[in-house]
Amino acid sequence: MAKRVLIVDDEPLIVKGLKFSLEQEGYETDCAHSGEEALEKFNNDNFDIILLDVMLPGISGTDVCHSIRQESMIPIIMLTAKSADEDKIEGLTEGADDYLTKPFNVNELKARMKNLLKRSEKSVSDSELKVKDLVMDKEKRTVTIKGVEIELTAKEFDILLLLVTNPGKVFRREDLLEYIWKDYSGDIRTVDVHIRRLRQKIEGDQNAPEYVYTKWGVGYYFAQK
Repeated sequence: MAKRVLIVDDEPLIVKGLKFSLEQEGYETDCAHSGEEALEKFNNDNFDIILLDVMLPGISGTDVCHSIRQESMIPIIMLTAKSADEDKIEGLTEGADDYLTKPFNVNELKARMKNLLKRSEKSVSDSELKVKDLVMDKEKRTVTIKGVEIELTAKEFDILLLLVTNPGKVFRREDLLEYIWKDYSGDIRTVDVHIRRLRQKIEGDQNAPEYVYTKWGVGYYFAQK
């Protein structure tokens, strides 16, 4: 699956050039031209990395970085026309992973992006499963979305874990009863109740789910990674 990049810069030529170059490399891109727009897109979509200009109209890039870091550890590369060490330190202090001063070589930017994306993937330990902004820790039995812990019941966690570890596989209600409830002989609709409650907790919009999908007339499955 293509990595998704949010480009945040108020200079149209830079945005256009980065968008073209990155899409040629196979990335999917979206763009924001102000701090407010960047935060709105971050909160309403999923990205793998952010290229963030420091000097933005309205909310500054460093403030945007600070806000994002309250919710997510998504890789962030700061882009700026400033070269003073104190400006770089400020961006890194707010949680940026890397820093490039304009004008920069786009090939160097791509190399840094690849390194950060690899590091981000490796940072998730063997006990953790990460899909989009959802992270499950199998040992601690915790679930977080954008860094916020989601309180699940034991059965909800078990259902989600089964689905996450089998992305794209459709489980019938009978399958879920067998795997999760073992010798349960009650109403099969208990599966639907648990799925509904699970969705209420992990989906931003249950009518447009990101994680748990319904295969009508068959059962449920988790989003492909």
